[in-house]
Amino acid sequence: MSSIAERITQIREKLPHTVRLIAVTKQVSVAAMREAYAAGVRDFGESRIQEAASKQAQLHDLTDVTWHMIGRLQTNKAKKALEQFQWIHSVDSLKLAQRLNQLALQMSCQPKVCLQVKLRSDPHKTGWSVSELLQDLPALNECDRLNIQGLMTIPPLGLSDLEILNLFEQTRELATNIQKQHWSNMPMHHLSMGMSDDYLLAVQAGATMVRLGRILFGARPTINNSTESESQL
Repeated sequence: MSSIAERITQIREKLPHTVRLIAVTKQVSVAAMREAYAAGVRDFGESRIQEAASKQAQLHDLTDVTWHMIGRLQTNKAKKALEQFQWIHSVDSLKLAQRLNQLALQMSCQPKVCLQVKLRSDPHKTGWSVSELLQDLPALNECDRLNIQGLMTIPPLGLSDLEILNLFEQTRELATNIQKQHWSNMPMHHLSMGMSDDYLLAVQAGATMVRLGRILFGARPTINNSTESESQL
């Protein structure tokens, strides 16, 4: 069985240098994370505030790590998320965006965020539909303490490769459409999409960040109530 470092090397050989590899470390040991770090990984993605806090304390010596919140974020945990993460990929509603903006003003920070979109009906995922997001753009642009970097999406389970590719391409087109509107606070430079089973399709469609867990660290037990599906990571 290949090592974590070998898997990371194999994955990097498939990724353009413009694509950022985020190692999803939910339920991954600190020892395994250190192996990934030694292999060059500097971006770690977590879904749960408490688990992330424990790992961050144990890895405090790794001062050049960037932490990404990729799980569903409740508004009552928004402050802790801003304290712990430089990126929040799962901003899935105007209410959450406005709460994060209010807190970021109070905390004198400017987090990088992605807006989570849901381009197909999926009861297991949250996020904006295209029409909802377009309607909310003026209010989102007023959230000037948020550095809105782009869009994030997760395909529903059970789609064919062609359907997944089309969904990723639609996400890219939506980001391009928003970019053309020249909002002052939404440059739309990034597309956070692609996990263990579909990251190559995401890269083909223009992803700038892929979120990989299982393909790097092996399978983990399923946890409910998370934005990221374990079977997909």
